[in-house]
Amino acid sequence: MSDSTVPARDAASDPPSRDAERIELPPHRFAGLVAPAIDRVFLAGMLAGRDGGAELSARYGGPAATGFLVDFRTRLATPGGTVSGPGFAALTRYRDPAACQRVLDKQVAYGMLQRLPDGGCCATDRGLAFLSELWQVHAGVTAELWAGHEDRVGRLVTALGRVLVYALVLTESDEPGAFAAMAPPHEPEGSPAGVLLLNRLGTLRYHRADAHAAAWTAAGHTATSIAALPPGPERLAIEQETDRRAADPYAVLTAEERLAMLADLAALPG
Repeated sequence: MSDSTVPARDAASDPPSRDAERIELPPHRFAGLVAPAIDRVFLAGMLAGRDGGAELSARYGGPAATGFLVDFRTRLATPGGTVSGPGFAALTRYRDPAACQRVLDKQVAYGMLQRLPDGGCCATDRGLAFLSELWQVHAGVTAELWAGHEDRVGRLVTALGRVLVYALVLTESDEPGAFAAMAPPHEPEGSPAGVLLLNRLGTLRYHRADAHAAAWTAAGHTATSIAALPPGPERLAIEQETDRRAADPYAVLTAEERLAMLADLAALPG
């Protein structure tokens, strides 16, 4: 990550400022508030690239050839980047494993992905060419979508960089989760701010996904049963536990910075 040189700082170890004391926005509460804001902005960016991405995908064989490349782009575009077998399982935890293997088989047959001995995958040269073009699509659409909001985008890129670096510090290197499989995102030199924002948001969503999976597993659920669980006290308890487990990386931000992040995300169109 281009912000990986920024030292991670645990705000909890610093003396709180008077402003921070007035803003009651602890990390666990912030995690619950920021998650839907992150989802909205990330999905808006991806949706903006749908038409250009579909046209690009069609030139390489369509969704049957490119689906996992798009999903795992920030890992597979990294030079030598791979998604391990355990990482693949975590990233697809809500999907039928056999169906995922069939999809992977098709993309291997199209020459876009290569299987690894542990069940994971990496991009072929053709797959890397597709991802290089996809970066250009995302650069164009995010610049248009967030035009006039360059200051907000810049602030969010910086803040998210710090959060992701701290999340990586807190994550075990051999942890078989979705976040460990995807972080840090691939950020080639010269990447425009809109692409950095889109991909940092997408990567951070995997951190919460792992927190959610840990919360519903602790509550005795499976991926199938949690998907069917209706709203109610049990669902609420799992969401609150998710917030608690997802909160730690946000401790690197002050309460004022958390509030600013919420405001900047809310102000972005999409």
